[in-house]
Amino acid sequence: MKIRVLLGAALKGCATAIIVCAIVPATAFPQALTSLASLRVGYNTRKNTARPQGELKAQIDALDQQIADATRLGRTGELRRLFAKGNVLLAGRQWTDEIDYANSLVVRTDRVVADSSKPYPVRLEQIYSPSIALERTLTAHVLLRARPAPPVPGSSTPPQPGDVVKDLGTFDGVARDLRESPFPFELDVQDVADGGYQLSVEVSNDSAPLGASTLNIALRRGLDDLAARLEAEGRNAPEALRAEILFPVDRMRNVNRGRLELRTFDPQKDFASADAVAAAVKAKQDPFATRTGDFKRHYLLDAAREMLPYRMYVPTTYNASRSFPLIVALHGLGGTEDSFFEGGLYGGVLPKLAEQHGYIVAAPLGYRVDGSYGWGLGSPPADPVTRRVQDFSEQDVMQVLQHVRQQYKIDGNRIYLMGHSMGAIGTWKIAPKYPDVWAAIAPISGSGAPATLDRIRTVPEIVVHGDNDPTVPVNGSRTMVAKLKELGVDYKYIEVPGGLHSDVVAPNIGAILDFFDAHRKTSRVSQ
Repeated sequence: MKIRVLLGAALKGCATAIIVCAIVPATAFPQALTSLASLRVGYNTRKNTARPQGELKAQIDALDQQIADATRLGRTGELRRLFAKGNVLLAGRQWTDEIDYANSLVVRTDRVVADSSKPYPVRLEQIYSPSIALERTLTAHVLLRARPAPPVPGSSTPPQPGDVVKDLGTFDGVARDLRESPFPFELDVQDVADGGYQLSVEVSNDSAPLGASTLNIALRRGLDDLAARLEAEGRNAPEALRAEILFPVDRMRNVNRGRLELRTFDPQKDFASADAVAAAVKAKQDPFATRTGDFKRHYLLDAAREMLPYRMYVPTTYNASRSFPLIVALHGLGGTEDSFFEGGLYGGVLPKLAEQHGYIVAAPLGYRVDGSYGWGLGSPPADPVTRRVQDFSEQDVMQVLQHVRQQYKIDGNRIYLMGHSMGAIGTWKIAPKYPDVWAAIAPISGSGAPATLDRIRTVPEIVVHGDNDPTVPVNGSRTMVAKLKELGVDYKYIEVPGGLHSDVVAPNIGAILDFFDAHRKTSRVSQ
């Protein structure tokens, strides 16, 4: 292999061994890719929106059969290829060998969150074998870029690449089959400022570009020493604050092991928050004792042996002299505990209205971005991994509820559950399983099992759905509402003409809180 551009100080002094220094193999965990559930929902949404006809419909029907076969056989790499192909076809473009190759590429490393003072090992792999015919080895160009701006909700325009922060080198000798022979790099990032970046590996055949793969990473000088210090301080902290100090260390390890996507973790903020709590503990203070507004808390989910975040809003009027109502908010597929608090799909409306109405809000992660909040009253999934994730997802919701009730004076007659999409489906799973907890519930753009509604027939419901929803068809809510009417449940149904899957959320949160204001728990008998 010939290196056309060297990687700076990390390689100085290697002399004739320079090639070995640059490509020394590194053990790399598979990074957490976008979940298959999210890819499936995205593909189905595009299909429902495009409504293919004629030859395109025949192509999509054949593709759907291949997707069903790959799902049955557990061929996850092939599923990623098929979903990508379907999205390309539905966008009106041809699926070419070059697009096939580009979608096969993946960048992997054992340290997505890394100490920049040390050499950074990365490797280029493939998640499936593409159909392209390659007659010689390839070339890779590695760039460190600023992360691109997040896509505008509802926009079909792909995000533009961020500015180049550092050119990390050009490498010859990249294998044609990266499943058999992953290509390792060892990169010099010592002069890179702390922060989040996008690592981009562009592959070309002679001078013709074939495709690129990117990986979001976070770099911080002295990270390993900081993590070791927080671990030591966390072990000696009071139990109620231990997870607040240890969370970023635990989350970093799970991200680096490929269990979680980096976007579920903000190293800069989370390490700074943990450091602040550690300083407060040293001063024998509880930094959350009188805190109001928008902030995060953390706890140890014992069954999962993992520290989990949840986001809180405590109104500025809160004091322990009286009880306050509580809303538990469940995000949609691919979302996090931050979803209801920030811009984007939900517009950051909920915390603003919670302040006005005097509600405490708690938003759990649900263990994973695709956790599904359990299986409700139905049969558990046959797959043990899926069953475990869904079990922990439900436990996370109920543990967060328990923690909040321990930390704040909550009105037990005014605890509400709401959710969007997967969170709405989760609302209709969790409410019947714990029917005596909720004063009212609010599923938005969801669906459920009508037979379970008998257990919550005394729980008022406000249901919201758009009649043009391509992701979760409106019949999911219509069927549930018909059963609510049959059971004589106190309900309100808002069906938004022309409403899509997510644009109905923010405009209707005010109506949801008005509904909650009007309903308190009454004595009930569970069935």
